[in-house]
Amino acid sequence: MIQKPFKTIGLGIAFSPNLKANLYEAARLALFFESKLVLIHVGNASEDKLESLKNILNTFKKDNLDYEVIFKPGDPVEVILGASEEKKVDLLVIGAAKREKIFTYYVGSIARQITRKAKCSLLLLINPSIERLPCQHIVVNGLIDPKTEQTIATAFYVGSKLKAEKLTIVEEIKQNEIAVKLNDDKSLRKTTILKERLRNRERSRINHIIEDIPEEFTKDIVIKSQPIFGTQGYSIGHYAQIARADLLIMNAPTKMTFWDRLFPHDIEHILTELPTDVLIIQ
Repeated sequence: MIQKPFKTIGLGIAFSPNLKANLYEAARLALFFESKLVLIHVGNASEDKLESLKNILNTFKKDNLDYEVIFKPGDPVEVILGASEEKKVDLLVIGAAKREKIFTYYVGSIARQITRKAKCSLLLLINPSIERLPCQHIVVNGLIDPKTEQTIATAFYVGSKLKAEKLTIVEEIKQNEIAVKLNDDKSLRKTTILKERLRNRERSRINHIIEDIPEEFTKDIVIKSQPIFGTQGYSIGHYAQIARADLLIMNAPTKMTFWDRLFPHDIEHILTELPTDVLIIQ
């Protein structure tokens, strides 16, 4: 069920104050996942730029980091996406602002445009760090969707490689599944019973998924199942925030149109205000 999901990792780079932190984060991931690292810079090549990158990545020379650098001028979104396809990138790492301004939410910042158009998995970093910060708690969506089984399997793979201590699978249950008017004690009891049945249903479904994951990825991590009621996307983002998750892992959306952004649902809630670093599995 779990194959090596990330053979090639891509990173869009800009020569900004965050350059070193972003390079360190991507390089560490490439080593953890035993992947090749492709650095994509939107702009012309120069000896100074290459020298800067080499100096920063010298720290990883002893680890035999496998990387290459691509320089290409043009539209940032098109260049990064085009290079990712050309180099068969499986995981694209991009820096992202924690909260979108209203204008850029509708028009689309570079990070959000890439997120909505990419054909590979994406990791949105909101707080890149030069020093490694342990990934202790991972939250992953467990919603009913054809992609969920693979997303959960990948979450365990990532957790194992990053040596996470805890993985919480959040099953978002839609409010319309408990559409009972609360006007007396009888209806309150009915709702309570219905919620417990739904929780048991979700736990059973998730347990069946976990049973198919090799023990090597599940044995050293605390596993928690957490059914929650609310709006898909918003609820899990809020949970990841209050649970102080280090990483939130989500299914890639089936589609993202302009109207999806006008009436946000699922992952659009996450993109509006990132609760933590977010990994979107394609």
